[in-house]
Amino acid sequence: MTGAHPRLLDAALATLVGGTGLLPLLVGRWPDGVRPSGADAVAAVAAFLLLLARRRAPLPVLALAVLGEVAFTVLASYPSRVLKVAVLIAVYTVARTVRRRIALVAVSATALALYAVITYASESAAGPEGGAAFAWTGMFAAVGGTVRTWHDYVAAMEERALRAEASKEAEARRRVAEERLRIARELHDVIAHHIALITIQAGVAGHFLRGRPDQAEVALGHIRDAGRTVLDELGPLLHVLRQSGDETDETQPTEPVPGLSRLGGLLESLTAAGLSVRHQQVGRPRPLPTAIDLAAYRVIQEGLTNAHKHGATAEADLLVDYGHDELRIRITNPLHSDPYPAPAAMGTGHGLTGMRERTHAVGGSLHAGSDADGRFRLAVHLPLPAAGPPTDTRTSDRSGTAPRATAVKGRQG
Repeated sequence: MTGAHPRLLDAALATLVGGTGLLPLLVGRWPDGVRPSGADAVAAVAAFLLLLARRRAPLPVLALAVLGEVAFTVLASYPSRVLKVAVLIAVYTVARTVRRRIALVAVSATALALYAVITYASESAAGPEGGAAFAWTGMFAAVGGTVRTWHDYVAAMEERALRAEASKEAEARRRVAEERLRIARELHDVIAHHIALITIQAGVAGHFLRGRPDQAEVALGHIRDAGRTVLDELGPLLHVLRQSGDETDETQPTEPVPGLSRLGGLLESLTAAGLSVRHQQVGRPRPLPTAIDLAAYRVIQEGLTNAHKHGATAEADLLVDYGHDELRIRITNPLHSDPYPAPAAMGTGHGLTGMRERTHAVGGSLHAGSDADGRFRLAVHLPLPAAGPPTDTRTSDRSGTAPRATAVKGRQG
């Protein structure tokens, strides 16, 4: 009630103090036997008015209360009890609301003024009343300072809670944005690769449909396989999107995250689509962190798909190098005679951006551009846990021709 309506508290307090000052006028004497005068009525009204305004102007109210007490003492030859109470309440208000240095000065001046008033009225500077003036003033100031400290502490805690809530909401929004970006990247990598293969095979099927129906049937089979594969890879993503909150469905099977263990199947699908991939592997394959494994697979998938769509010829070179502390991937393919890539063949432009984001997300680096020999080069470096030096080198040819005579040890996946 008092926190919601502080003016009601001020009015009640002012009425109590002012009424206490007017009550002796009705009784005819103060409790100590002193008869009240008209000055006491003026003091009671002044205390009532001052206490009504104590929150709006604490320092002026304190100054006027002190001056009123001094004037009353000089005129009536004894201090006003009502104005003294008003002074102490004003001291509490100043200590509660005014800056600490200013409040300290004001309280000290008030204590000296009350001591001077009491000394003037009692004509003695060594009486106990003088010490009581300092004690009461200090006590009311201490209570006001304590209340001020408590309110400051509560306000700081509320502000900290608001900041924590705002930070929590910002973190939640950031995580939602990151999750959207991750899902968008996965959808792009899954769909773009297989749709590109389907488009190429559809063109092949249309070309051979009448003259060589057997070849058209083979192309349609590749389209069917690519469509089935993209549906299989989209299943887990769509299942995640259908979940609400942190709910999990243990009955829903989840397909393993793609990695370099599936590289052989990826190269076979590209070979079936007509892309000749000369694959060279350096170093001994070893288990990779999931994030690195997924990033490497998606980068190779997107890089070879772009080479198939935009290359001058349907051929590309792929190097996968398992180094001591990093995985190096290099994809090169011939350029068109025009500047590469041509603006009309750029598509949406999200492929290279997605590869760069994937690479940077796991602490790697990506460089892409044309070489002086007329080939487009994509070089990716991904950090790996420290391992022994490379001990094995393998090369394979996914073009359908015989593999190179050097270091052929079977198909690599």
